[in-house]
Amino acid sequence: MEKKEFHENFVAFILTHGRADKVMTYRTARKAGYTGRIVLVLDNEDNQAEQYFAKYGRENCYVFDKQKYVDSTDNIMRGNRGVIVYARNACFDIARELGYKYFIELDDDYYGFSYKFDNERHYRQRFIRDLDYVWMRMLEYYIACPFTTLAMAQCGDFIGGKLSKMASAIMTKRKAMNSFICSTDRPFKFIGRINDDVNTYTLLGTQGKIFLTMSQVALNQVTTQAASGGMSEAYWGEGTYQKSFSSVIVCPSGVTVAMMGYRNMRMHHNVRWANVAPMIIAERWKKK
Repeated sequence: MEKKEFHENFVAFILTHGRADKVMTYRTARKAGYTGRIVLVLDNEDNQAEQYFAKYGRENCYVFDKQKYVDSTDNIMRGNRGVIVYARNACFDIARELGYKYFIELDDDYYGFSYKFDNERHYRQRFIRDLDYVWMRMLEYYIACPFTTLAMAQCGDFIGGKLSKMASAIMTKRKAMNSFICSTDRPFKFIGRINDDVNTYTLLGTQGKIFLTMSQVALNQVTTQAASGGMSEAYWGEGTYQKSFSSVIVCPSGVTVAMMGYRNMRMHHNVRWANVAPMIIAERWKKK
């Protein structure tokens, strides 16, 4: 794929709410070498819309009707409306309206994009400075395979550094969180008002949909709930137990709730991968 074709068919969406002065991802993507179009996705209940317009230009912002997507999304449980799932579901319609077939959905609080392995496949982080190239290659991979969506890894996947399983070798994982390369030709709906990414890849994974994370490249994100705006208020008000338990409600055969941590323990979802990612059964087991 040539860069001209890439720019004509691909757009980066930054999903943001109440953080007009804190959209780190915009400048991070530019610094990392992305030269294509960036659109900030806002909802019509965001009282900072004018501040976004002033800072980034009205032409680089898209305001969607939140109520429309509240009504069409399986929310799982009631609560704070200042959550990201409605913007995630709106992006498919926004891309179509703007004339793009492919897009990537991003949170607004990334301070870097990074390679996680060197040319000898040894675990070593380096910040990306050719993001156009990275996303073009990821898009080519996505187009060539029947993925529902394709994601960059999160630095949390590499907890333990060189001793972590993710750092042991270049691999893929049957999940997608935080960043999503998508196509208007492969639509799906994110599920649940909170923990929507986990809800979605677990439930749709049981149905044979392929959600994939690449370990070669990752996004570097500020600590969850460290800044106001975005999803922080929802998490502060409802706690991590409700967040994690929503995934149990969505996919009880594939998710449990467990304690996570060392000293400061907290509730977190635990995925039973054998129940979430269907396995290929040998032909000899086919019913006659």
